[in-house]
Amino acid sequence: MLFPILSLTACLKSNEDKCDNPVVNVKAPDAEIATLQEYITTAGITATKDPRGFFYNITAAGTGDKPNACSNAAVAYTGKLTNGTTFDSSNGVAFNLGGLILGWQEGIPLIAKGGSITLYLPPSLGYGSQGNGSIPANSILVFTINLLDFN
Repeated sequence: MLFPILSLTACLKSNEDKCDNPVVNVKAPDAEIATLQEYITTAGITATKDPRGFFYNITAAGTGDKPNACSNAAVAYTGKLTNGTTFDSSNGVAFNLGGLILGWQEGIPLIAKGGSITLYLPPSLGYGSQGNGSIPANSILVFTINLLDFN
């Protein structure tokens, strides 16, 4: 089950490596944002629109500092397609955020340790036109993520 998320870790960094991009600001194309907005509206989901083109719902803000795209983060998560199919989940796994899909790099820093967030990601902030394993190309992805810890 970890295949889709583990395959995202293209360039893991050690704590000693210098991180040149602590903030990610990639914006999804307008057409993808419109499609995601339609899904959110049709499904009756209450979520905040981020200027970068994804939507999110923070269920717990957490406490203390927040990670950035250079952080190593331990998370518990579930990833679903918009039809409700779960394509991946874990009760605890650690990643360097810089090696993950853009939606995680942009969304996880919105919460602090102990926080929980649901991310609604357009394709370009997920797997784009490539797809991945059981995730079809150009899929909207829904992730529920609990930030367990980070450094």
